[in-house]
Amino acid sequence: MAVNPLVSNTLESILSRRVVLAYSGGLDTSVILVWLQEQGWEVHAYIADVGQDEDLAAAARKASDLGAASVHVEDLKQELVSDYIFPMIGANAVYEGRYLLGTAVARPLIAKRQIELARSLGAGWVSHGATGKGNDQVRFELAYHALAPEIGVLAPWKDKEFLSRFAGRSDLIRYAAAKGIEVKSSLAKPYSEDDNLLHISHEAGILEEPGRIAPAEVYSRTVDPEQAPDTPTLIRIDFIDGRPTTVTELATGAAVSGDLPLFVHLNALGAANGIGRVDMVENRFVGVKSRGVYETPGGTILLAAHRDLEGLAMDREVMRLRDMLAAKLAELIYNGFWFSPEMDFLMSAIRKSQELIDGHVVLKLYKGGVYPLARHSPSSLYNQELSSMEADGGFDQADAAGFIRINAIRLKAHHEICKKRAAAS
Repeated sequence: MAVNPLVSNTLESILSRRVVLAYSGGLDTSVILVWLQEQGWEVHAYIADVGQDEDLAAAARKASDLGAASVHVEDLKQELVSDYIFPMIGANAVYEGRYLLGTAVARPLIAKRQIELARSLGAGWVSHGATGKGNDQVRFELAYHALAPEIGVLAPWKDKEFLSRFAGRSDLIRYAAAKGIEVKSSLAKPYSEDDNLLHISHEAGILEEPGRIAPAEVYSRTVDPEQAPDTPTLIRIDFIDGRPTTVTELATGAAVSGDLPLFVHLNALGAANGIGRVDMVENRFVGVKSRGVYETPGGTILLAAHRDLEGLAMDREVMRLRDMLAAKLAELIYNGFWFSPEMDFLMSAIRKSQELIDGHVVLKLYKGGVYPLARHSPSSLYNQELSSMEADGGFDQADAAGFIRINAIRLKAHHEICKKRAAAS
């Protein structure tokens, strides 16, 4: 494999033939692992445990059997929840109003640890299996360059030699069969899936036709909402500084605390109640539209609870500014700029906005829906007497007349201009 001329490297990294590959055990990275070795690379496989429903021990054995010089499996679930998912939820970051950024939020963590491993192994290169059409290539490579610009990047799906051999997934499947590489994908069901604690995504295959309804068998994490229990599940989520601390099932009183156990429990509750399914066409950073089918049960519940508590405890103008920042922050995460100065700046503002978001929210989970029912906060800005229709609470309703007159000045002026224009035409 030729050195990518688009990547600037030091002499040491150019001379090195040691590369750390982000390895999943799936079709793309298994083929890449074997193909890189055929090109003369010493490949070290890195498997990040971010909560995917996979046999990672089997994936590690597979990488070893395929000739990896070493295999490294690391449990990143706690860090993913505490340092990536919860801050993102605290920002209410949702891409294009629908996508809860399940794949995007895990990539910077995987890339960060991959770079750390490359340094510890003395590797001059890192590699990944993301395609040249998708978002993940950008997410991985921007993180690599931000964290270690001296380390080179091998991106097979942008390499001419690789592309001349593999036009798409069908070629990969045939190559795997010829090389004895066991993979789950088949020509009949070539779905591309990404699974972690926050979500599972489904793309490719028949899903590339946006006008076609996704078959029921595509969904693997959540129960069909129509088949969910007929009895609602009532829960309470407690927060401190915008971060969840405890989830309590009200029917039993059973409580779960701790970032990772809490989130795992929310995932189980959401999955059982058919919560978190999204089927959408989104705008990739590279300018291509793509269809994604997502299942994000725990994150959907948590986002609904967090937003509801903010309604009680967050100042109106702070909320307006935060909402403006949230859209930009979601875009940064989606586009791969987690390790950027603008991201640091925005997250500092988000952390400040969450300082008084304390309290709890009671929610009903029922057949795909999340319904906040009640909320309480020691930082509540809600004044019952002031809001009441039954008492004045110190609010002089006559003051509203002047308030309305002042706000109506520009409306009246605009009306007069329109009337004059209409008369002149």
